[in-house]
Parts: sequence; structure tokens; C-alpha cells
Amino acid sequence: MRKKPEDHQNVSADRLDDHAALIIANRELAFQNEEKEKLTAELFAVNRELAFQIEEKGNRAAELAIANRELTFQNEQKEKRAAELVIANTELAFQNREKEQRAAELLVANEELAFQNVEKEKRAAELLIANKELESFTFISSHDLQEPLRKIQSFSDRVLTGDYENLSAKGKYYFERMQLSALHMQTLINDLLAYSRTTASERKFENTDLTKIIREVMASLKEDIQQKNATIEFSRLCEVCIIPFQFRQLMQNLLTNAIKFSEPSRSPHITIECNIVNETNSPVALPGLGDYIQISITDNGMGFDPIYKDKIFEIFQRVHDGEAFEGTGIGLTIVKKIVDNHRGRITATAIPSQGTTFDIFIPTHQNE
Repeated sequence: MRKKPEDHQNVSADRLDDHAALIIANRELAFQNEEKEKLTAELFAVNRELAFQIEEKGNRAAELAIANRELTFQNEQKEKRAAELVIANTELAFQNREKEQRAAELLVANEELAFQNVEKEKRAAELLIANKELESFTFISSHDLQEPLRKIQSFSDRVLTGDYENLSAKGKYYFERMQLSALHMQTLINDLLAYSRTTASERKFENTDLTKIIREVMASLKEDIQQKNATIEFSRLCEVCIIPFQFRQLMQNLLTNAIKFSEPSRSPHITIECNIVNETNSPVALPGLGDYIQISITDNGMGFDPIYKDKIFEIFQRVHDGEAFEGTGIGLTIVKKIVDNHRGRITATAIPSQGTTFDIFIPTHQNE
């Protein structure tokens, strides 16, 4: 059946409407596609920004972790410093207390030193007075006491030469005792004078060959040596820094004792030796004054009980029978004083009936 013309017109109109709608739809689709592309591009940009921010957050988190660890470390260090500061403050407080104590002790020490200085000045004044008294005593001993003693001895000699035989036995005994007492007094005065000279004399040290001193002493003791048939043995001796006349007195006193206190059954045999020692290898304790000359005088005499090794140097002390042996007990006191004048030391060791050794230690150099 053939369509009517108006039907053809309706179909064309519908096609035109569909076409227009399709165009509109395509345009709309194209617009939407453009919008979608824009949204996709924006979304891609947003994703990139989000990824960047996430990466930055990760970096910040890592940095924050490092910062936290550093902060933890610093806090630990601060706590250590705080603990150390507490210890340091405690130590500082202790040191301050110690300083205060030292200051107090120093104040006491200064007061004690001031007191000691005052005491020293007093002792010096007393020593000056004592020295003057000693000089007076020396003058009295050498003049006033000697003069009446000489008269006693002179009158005794006259009685001895003129009237001794006319005396009774008892009178002779008393006369002999008087002579012995006068001789003892003369010896005592001489010994006291010798002791006073060791205290008051001027000290002039000289380097002296000890051999020369020994030979001079042996010459002065020649009669005693011959009488006792004594032997004095020495090899090459040291040179010593000494006060010569004092040291001569010292050696004379020691050798006289060695000869006097000999065993009756044997002749005296005396040996003298010299050695160089110091405070490290010395047999006795010595002050740190460098090297010392050790002079050893050994005899084979009576010796003495070791309990008297220090007492024998005290004035008027004797360890042997005063009736059997002449003497005043001053000889070894003079020896000790002379050694002290030389800033030295002296020791005595002995075995009864076998002998005695005196060891003298004198510094090799003296400061006058």
C-alpha cells in the first residue's frame, strides 16, 4: 500500500528531529567527555599532589623520628650532666669544707709557729745567757780554780820531798788519797775546759787528711802506746771536711779509751778504716746530706754491755769500775759533741771482753 504524501512528510520530520537530537546528544557527550578529561586531569594532578604530600609526610615522619631520637639522647645527656653536676656540687661542697678546715688548721699552725718563734727567741736569749755563763765558767776554770789547785799540788810536792817519810802509815795513805783527788780534779777541769771549747769555739771546716790527724794523736800518746804494747793499724785513710783541732781531740779520746780499757791478758790492737756511704747504703739512718765518710775505730778491749750503747755518751756516765780506771766520764761526751758539731752521727757496738767498735759518720761537705 502506498503511503500518503503527508506520511512521507511526517517521517522526514521525525528523522530531522532524531538527527537534531543525535547532534545535541553528541555535543552533550563531547562536552561530558571534555569534562571527564578535565576531571581526570584534575584528579591526576590531585593524585600527584597527594602522593607528594604523602612523600613529604613520610620525610617529615623520618625527620621527626630522628629528631625524637636526638631529643631522647639530649635528654639522657642532660640527665647525666645533671647527675654529674650534683656530684660536682657535692665534691665542691666537700672541697669547700676541706678548705675551711685547712684554713682553720693553717690559722692554728700560724699561731703555733708564732708561739714557737717567740719561744725560739726566748731560747736564743737564754742560750746567749748560757754562753756568757759558759764563758765565765771557762774563765773561772782556767784561772780561779786552777790557781788554788796548783797551790795544793805545789804544797803536796813539798810534803812529798821533805816530810813524807815522817808521816805515819795512815798519814801517808791520806796524803796519797789527797794527791789522787787533786789529780782527778785537775783532769776534771781539763775535760770540762775541753768540753766547753767544743761548744763555744768558732767552727772553721777544712779538708784534712785523716792520716795526718791519726799520726799526730799517736805521737801524743806515744808513752801510753809503748807502755801497753798497743798496735794501731790503718791503711790509706780518707780526706775529711772537719774542724781539725776538734777532730784531733775526738780521735785522741777514742784511742785513749781503746788503750786504757784493754784486756789484761792481751795487748791492745786497734784498727781504723774509712769508707764512703750515703743514706741508702749506710748501716744507720742518716739525714739526706749526700755522701758521708764512715770512720770505724775497732779495738779488742773490754767492750761493754750493749744496753749501755747510748748511755756511754752522756756526761759523767761510766760503764767500767771507777776505782780500777781513771777518768771523769766526759771523754765520750766530748766525742759526741764534736760529731754533732760536724752534723754527723756516732754509734757504738760492743761485746763484753771482746772489744768495741765506734762508727762515725761525717758529711763529705760542710756548710759553715
